Amino acid sequence: MMDSFVKTPEQQKLVNQLKKLQPTFQKREPELDALGSFPFDNMADLKNINYHALTLPKEYGGQGLGLYEYILAQEAISEGSGATGLSIGWHVGIVLEYAENRHWHTGSASWLTEKIRHGALINTAATENNAGSPLRGALPKTTAVLDGNEWIINGEKTYTSLAPALDYIFVTATTTNNTVETFIIPRNTAGVSIDESWDMLAMRGTASHTLVMDNVRIPASFVLKSSDAQAPAKGWLLHIPACYIGIAAAARTYAIQFAASYVPASLGKPIAETPNIRQLIGEMELELATARHLLYGTVERYEQATDKAPLAEALNVTKIAVTNAAIGIVDKAMKIVGSRALSESNPMHRHYLNVRAGLYNPPMEDMVKAQLARQAIEKWNLKEN
Repeated sequence: MMDSFVKTPEQQKLVNQLKKLQPTFQKREPELDALGSFPFDNMADLKNINYHALTLPKEYGGQGLGLYEYILAQEAISEGSGATGLSIGWHVGIVLEYAENRHWHTGSASWLTEKIRHGALINTAATENNAGSPLRGALPKTTAVLDGNEWIINGEKTYTSLAPALDYIFVTATTTNNTVETFIIPRNTAGVSIDESWDMLAMRGTASHTLVMDNVRIPASFVLKSSDAQAPAKGWLLHIPACYIGIAAAARTYAIQFAASYVPASLGKPIAETPNIRQLIGEMELELATARHLLYGTVERYEQATDKAPLAEALNVTKIAVTNAAIGIVDKAMKIVGSRALSESNPMHRHYLNVRAGLYNPPMEDMVKAQLARQAIEKWNLKEN
């Protein structure tokens, strides 16, 4: 159970708050199957418990909680609604990265943190159509030109999760000096629009639409951070596997409830009493427990490390392993429920589709494997020479 990873009364209080929201979130889930949908009501419920300020430092009026609490919370939210968890996770995680590194320009941070405290939502828009992933070295085609005391931004960004609810968007753009800067763009700025292009089968509720910027003018001071201000490691990206293990936990619970209550006439007893179903349940439980031990163990190591840079590999490996485990858990849950799991009225089909979106969230599995292979070969060659 997730509760076995709760270590403090403060964490338990947070998890309990979110568990109370799970049934409501689950009832709203069918609404998120529609194109152009977004969990506005879920976001409002989370703001009502000050979740948007979970990781905002206390000196700025936030709750000041850290990575461990954030990951516990993200799993709990995602067990109720995966799209809600993944969406709000970007906002809370970016705030946590700032809390850890204080790498935003002082002027930008002073007013941004105040806006966030009062409920403003943020996310980064970096990916571009046909440009490839920024994580693979793609330079932005979005441009920024300084005109007097204003920047003029032009371009488009895809996969802008949380798009309908964003107040401020952190946009990467290439300047005339061929440097890449991150600009703060208020959503209501003239020239900013959202193209509702998000038509994915999975995670429709994240509303990860295309951001369009047509001669957008912002003050020259609206630069988020120095171009070389990078976090040594991004532990907050563990919200991604936390989301998918939350979805897997929801699928697991549904499958067990189904197995314990479904009594076929030909069997005369619940299918949970048959050896093959018990085997599947046991395998689900083992995979779920193993994934959680890896996830929360990595979080603990990250929080305890004074130098976080060497943990980059552990973060990558944890994302890949936990996400793959989540997919495996949902697949086993589907087998337990049987063909009715594919029914549109059954929540299992949503878990099945949504959990697969984890394959396409960073870091990508092929990149991690290539890096591990390169390191292994280099170490062997050094040993031989």
